[in-house]
Order: sequence, then C-alpha cells, then structure tokens
Amino acid sequence: MAKINPGEFMRQVQAEARKVVWPTRQETVTTGIFVAIMMVILSVFFLGVDTLFSAIVQWLLSLA
Repeated sequence: MAKINPGEFMRQVQAEARKVVWPTRQETVTTGIFVAIMMVILSVFFLGVDTLFSAIVQWLLSLA
C-alpha cells in the first residue's frame, strides 16, 4: 500500500466529499414513510409467525 502525506490525504477526502449527493427533503420523507410501513408489515408478519409457532408448541405439549 502506497503511503501518502497528510496534505494529499486531505485533498482526496475533500474531493470525495464534494461528490456526495444529499437527498432532498421529499426523498427523506418518502423513505421514512416507506420504512415505517415496512416496519409495521414485518412486525405483523412476525407476530403471526410467532403466534402460529406458539400454538404448535402448545398443541405438542398438550399431547405429552
């Protein structure tokens, strides 16, 4: 790995930082809403799976 001096490193960091594209407010809000909806959908799904497995385990334990 080639060594570079601190000045060159800082210039490279600044050049890369200028390439960053920040999301707009609308994109941030849309992404936040999407994440919230997916969180609700996945929590309901896992609640259903957990309830189903719980019922199966309870049924198996009742056989013993």
